[in-house]
Amino acid sequence: MDQPATFHDLHGASVYITGGGSGVGAALTDGCLAQGANVAFIGRSDASDFVEEMRDKHGRAPLFMQGDMTDTDLLHATMQKAAEAHGPLNVLINNAANDKRHALEDTTSEFWDWMIEVNLKAYYFACQEAARQMKDKGGSIVNFSSISYMMGNSGYPIYTTSNAGITGMTRSLARELGPKNIRVNALAPGWVLTQKQLDMWATPEDLAAHLDRQCLKEHLTPEDMIAPTLFLASNASRAMTGQCMAVDGGVVVTG
Repeated sequence: MDQPATFHDLHGASVYITGGGSGVGAALTDGCLAQGANVAFIGRSDASDFVEEMRDKHGRAPLFMQGDMTDTDLLHATMQKAAEAHGPLNVLINNAANDKRHALEDTTSEFWDWMIEVNLKAYYFACQEAARQMKDKGGSIVNFSSISYMMGNSGYPIYTTSNAGITGMTRSLARELGPKNIRVNALAPGWVLTQKQLDMWATPEDLAAHLDRQCLKEHLTPEDMIAPTLFLASNASRAMTGQCMAVDGGVVVTG
């Protein structure tokens, strides 16, 4: 997918992405590299093949660091390695998440802790390290939320709780970090049809029902998230902070 805009200030920028080797995260890595950014990302699964694909496509490879982002010390260490390789971060994109289905009656405290660690805690502590690196020169943090909590979806209540928390965290951190010229925004995708979604959740009936709720009658792909993320990451949105921007084909209305 050809990108419709060039964000010149991202050329040479130091960008860190959580979960940047698969799904939406892989599309974001690809899109940032296409802008000339220097990209580092963390992921639990081996992404060596994807790294080589990006090297072949862009003439340079992203810095991949394998690990569990819920290990805060490890997460911070990988962000510091990214700074050593590419300079202090200009952009953090908190993308990685897990929408594993679950019901209230079946939830254990251990599962609650794991879901919150993946979907909220790791975001918070990634913001902590990014803010430390950005404190002298400013920067942009983009936190991926979801319209699922705005819709009041059932089937994954800890996930929707986490995404509501991400939006609240985004607004508070925007206020705290604004004096340091660090912008913090959230991006709330609709139902993006990654391969995981297609394999695990996307039944024909559910796809049809969701498309019926969209104003735009075309399913979303990971590539649809690239340009909106680049906009929030770049100086094109220099006057925006503390906002949650829905990119969902017109399912929810904000404002």
